[in-house]
Order: sequence, then structure tokens, then C-alpha cells
Amino acid sequence: MSRGRADLHIHSDAGDGLSSVEQILSFATEVARLDVIAITDHDEIRGALAARDLASSSRYPCDVIVGTEISTRGGHLLAYDIDRVFRPYRPLDETIAAVHDAGGFVVVPHPLSWLTHSAGSRTLRRLVDARSGHTRPDAIEAFNPSLSGRVRHRAARELNRTLLGLVETGGSDAHHVALVGSGYTSFEGASAQDLRAAIRTGTVTWDGTWWTARDHARDLWRQQWRSMVRLPAQRVERAFTRAYR
Repeated sequence: MSRGRADLHIHSDAGDGLSSVEQILSFATEVARLDVIAITDHDEIRGALAARDLASSSRYPCDVIVGTEISTRGGHLLAYDIDRVFRPYRPLDETIAAVHDAGGFVVVPHPLSWLTHSAGSRTLRRLVDARSGHTRPDAIEAFNPSLSGRVRHRAARELNRTLLGLVETGGSDAHHVALVGSGYTSFEGASAQDLRAAIRTGTVTWDGTWWTARDHARDLWRQQWRSMVRLPAQRVERAFTRAYR
């Protein structure tokens, strides 16, 4: 059976990314030749839902998994197959359990990284050693081509090989369309359903290309402004709107 390719970690302009879901889908199918993508904006699913709707219109030969990157006390967490956002800044194990209760699955992104909020070694060991498999991650992001993923790539893979034993995936963490597909998960088949089955059975592999200095510098200040200024302001505005309806 031929192997499909999935990028499970993409940010759109519905969050702190710089590219629209239309641009991402076009690049993913026409340039990166991906079979499955997941839009994983921080604590947000609007972009993911829009991408799923566009893909279902048959304009793009690509399956879309609805995802989000949840902020937890123990580090960021990628959640998939969900239809709502999850309350941020809860304990990591509680958040994993909540996603599982909602029928989704989770991947730990950029593990051990000190450049972004990430799950550390002690936290990961505790999750894996817990009596309840309900709080155990379904996979760990073993390849993230950004600097955040690269700084602890070897240490994270060694920890997983020797102690954790989690399924390993890859994702680009792209905030700009040109980087979509720079990290990906390979699996037998071509559909989102095939990908889910491969993650369950541990038959996925990962591959990709590390970002260059130019890749990191691409529209850096614009992306940081969206992340540090625009998005927090929007969240405060939405919170006030809900509070005073």
C-alpha cells in the first residue's frame, strides 16, 4: 500500500498564523502533496472548521482533521477530532482526559523545548506512568522543524525511546504557508481514517526538513505582533462580549 503524508501542526490566520485556510489548502495539495492536514491554532478551532468545510467541497483533494493547540499548565497540547475549544491553563492530565472524553486524540508537541511552553521530562514520565490510560498521550511530536522543536529533538527522542514508548509523529508547526509540509507524518493509506488507524497501531513514521535561518525570519515580526498583541486583544474582547450579553 502506498504511504500518505499528513502535516498535523499548522497555524492559520484565524490564530497567530499568517496564511488563510484557502492558501494553506492550496499549498498543501498542489505543492506539499499532503493527503491530510490539521489546522491547530492556539485555543481556537475556527480556522480548522473553515478548512474542513472547504475540503469537503471537493475543491481540494485533502482530508482535514479539526484540531487545536491547547495551552495547559504543563505545556502545549495538540488535540484532534474535536468540535469545541477547551478551557486553557488547566492541568495537562485533566486536559488530556477532557479531550479523550470528547472522543478526540492528543499529541504532545515540541516536547522538552525551553523556547516555548512545552511538557517537560518529569511531566511526561508521570503521564505515561499514571494508572489511568485516560491521561496518557496518544503520541508525541518527534519531529518539529522549527527552532523550538530542534533544540531538544535528540533528548526528546531518546527519552521516548528509553522510557516513554509513545507513538512518534511529525508536524511542521508552520505559521507561514511556505513552511507547510516541512515536517510530516507518513502512514499507510491516504485518508484521515487511515491516519487515525496508523496512530492507534503505532505504524506511523515521520520525516521533514529543518527550517533555515531565512525560514525563521520570514515575516517574524508580523507573526509575533499577531501572537503577542492582536490575539490577546481579541480574546479579551470576546470574553467581555460573552460576559455582558
